[in-house]
Amino acid sequence: MKKFLGLALVVLVLMSAGKKDDGVITKEDGMTVVNTTTIARDVEGYNGPVPVKIYIKKNKVAKIEVLKNQEGPKYMAKVKKAMLNAWDGLTVKKAATQQPDAVTGATFTSKALIENVNKGLEYYQKNK
Repeated sequence: MKKFLGLALVVLVLMSAGKKDDGVITKEDGMTVVNTTTIARDVEGYNGPVPVKIYIKKNKVAKIEVLKNQEGPKYMAKVKKAMLNAWDGLTVKKAATQQPDAVTGATFTSKALIENVNKGLEYYQKNK
């Protein structure tokens, strides 16, 4: 019995060693969610980081949600309206290559959003 418990413990340790539990990938409402707050902290818009949550269901992007940031509300509203649905419904592989046009007047914010999404999708593909 002791040998079995010892072997079971070794197997559990080995199985969990390959998986990261860094909070970047979580589950929410039956979807996989990638949070770019830590993996893209160096990606900045005009006033700082522009983290996102990427919701993935059946290997397709269900939606993108912009998280708390310091961008001007006027500029962020333009970017959200023009860009957030650019990835919706695409497979993760296809979405990772998507490069929507930046919003005129909110170029830094737009580019930061695109880079956050790209980093999140790349992270998902490597760690799913």
